[in-house]
Order: sequence, then C-alpha cells, then structure tokens
Amino acid sequence: MTDFSINEMSDMQKRLQDKYKDKWEKISCETGKNKLLWMIGEIGEVIDIVKKNGDLAACNDVELKKQLVEEMADVLMYYNDVMLCYDISADELKQAYTDKFEKICCVGKFIFFLSVSESPKTQTSSCMS
Repeated sequence: MTDFSINEMSDMQKRLQDKYKDKWEKISCETGKNKLLWMIGEIGEVIDIVKKNGDLAACNDVELKKQLVEEMADVLMYYNDVMLCYDISADELKQAYTDKFEKICCVGKFIFFLSVSESPKTQTSSCMS
C-alpha cells in the first residue's frame, strides 16, 4: 500500500459529508468545535484500548491492534472534518508542521517526560541533517 495523504483523506471525508448531508451536522466554522469534541472522544477510545490492555498488547495482539487502528481512523476522520470546518488546506498544515518542526529541531526547546512521576525536563535540540 502506498502513502495515504491528507488530500486523499480530505477528499474521502468530503464524499462522506456529501452522502450524509441530510443526516449529519453541516461542515462550517460554527460546527468546528463540535467536530473537535467528537475527535477528542475518539482519542479517548484509542487511549482506553492502550490503558486497558497495555502497550505491548496494543503492539503485538493482532485483533487488539486492529481495534486500535480502527479507532485511530475515526480520529483522523474527525480531524479531517475539523480541517474542512475551518477551511485548512493540506498545504497550510504542511507549512505549519514544517515551521514547527524547524523551530523545535533547529532553534527551539522542547519539553519531555522521562516518566509519568517526574516533572518535565527542558532540552535544547540541535538541527538534524
């Protein structure tokens, strides 16, 4: 299977929205918040799978991983709805992502956790080649 682009996902999501336009909430700036909340709910389902079954099972159990991937697909569907609601293009997202990456990688700092019980540590990173 080849890479799955944001544009492909967006096109598929537009087709779904068109198919269910009489049943589903419209895509608009006014409904973006609702799509974000639905996406957070789906993220919670992803977290539940890992939390209830453990990291190793989520990686190694074929059926569990299938459930995990399915829930992550739900997250991405709502993610694409959010992008459609706020009229965010793949190019805009790529630029913002690239800018953020360069800021973190080349000149910025980022915070990471060594474990859940520790407080955050700040580390300066050098730019990757």
